[in-house]
Amino acid sequence: MRLTGVLLVTALTLLLAVGSPVSGCPPSERAALLAFKAALNEPYLGIFNSWSGSDCCTNWYGVSCDPETKRVADIILRGESEDPIFEKAGRSGYMTGSISPSLCQLDRLTTLVVADWKDISGDIPPCLASLPHLRILDLIGNKLSGEIPADIGKLSRLTVLNLADNQISGSIPASIVNLKSLMHLDLSNNKLCGQIPSDIGKLSMMSRALLSRNQLTGPIPGSLANIYRLADLDLSLNQITGSIPGQLGSMPVLSTLNLDSNRLSGAIPTSLLSNTGLNILNLGRNSLEGNVPDVFGPKTYFTLLDLSYNNLKGSIPKSLSVAKYIGHLDLSHNHLCGAIPVGSPFDHLEASSFANNDCLCGTPLRTC
Repeated sequence: MRLTGVLLVTALTLLLAVGSPVSGCPPSERAALLAFKAALNEPYLGIFNSWSGSDCCTNWYGVSCDPETKRVADIILRGESEDPIFEKAGRSGYMTGSISPSLCQLDRLTTLVVADWKDISGDIPPCLASLPHLRILDLIGNKLSGEIPADIGKLSRLTVLNLADNQISGSIPASIVNLKSLMHLDLSNNKLCGQIPSDIGKLSMMSRALLSRNQLTGPIPGSLANIYRLADLDLSLNQITGSIPGQLGSMPVLSTLNLDSNRLSGAIPTSLLSNTGLNILNLGRNSLEGNVPDVFGPKTYFTLLDLSYNNLKGSIPKSLSVAKYIGHLDLSHNHLCGAIPVGSPFDHLEASSFANNDCLCGTPLRTC
């Protein structure tokens, strides 16, 4: 009887332990958040004033927890926000300090956003790459330096990687191609060097790849054309060399391709100008050669077509005049010659679109 009673008490204890809701976040996670806070200085808005009390899941600004486990799931701290705390202060956010590796103790973290605080510096803690549930890593708009963690590819669930507008150096880690869930990649406006990984085409889920304003070299990987969902590719303002892979013109979803201000050479692939899904194409400020392919048609629709500052020769393609729409067209600073075609879109373009060529004539330039 005594044994039965003990078993009954034990069973009830276990039942209560399982059935009772978890109250408050674990002390270890509260300590990790406070260490993160201690490494930062936010002098104007007081966003960390709410980070007090024992339960970091309740009313801690920017922190949210899993409702069942009470484990910290999201940290979302944006320096550019419409939150009332910003409107009341009448200013955007500003923070100094660094990102503490204490965040790596939050092993149920799915979202980490510490964005647009302007002056947070130091390295990205390498241990962030060990957070198994991380889906969003957004550190845009700070002064972070050092390199992208070499093991970034371990974040198998990551869908967003945004490290833009910092001072990050080094090369793009080879492991980045293992981020099989990645949809949005933004590394623009940093100090990245070296080549784009040749097998970047393994990122089959990616829809946006923004790598502009760095110091990247080497060729454009042809494997990019394997990314079926890629809609926006921006490699502008780098030092990329070689020719433009013709396969890029056969990408079914690509709508924006920005390659301006590189060191690209060779001819413009015919497939790029005949791709009716491509709406923005900027190839300006390179060393492209040959004629402008005469492949435009009634389904051609470019809101922007910029081929300026190259070494293009020959005449302006007459097929441009049958295009469905050409918004902004820039053919200036080339070696084009002959008469500018009449009619749309040429009747709404200014002389600057054709300036500094060898011998173009006709409206809006001098008469032929």
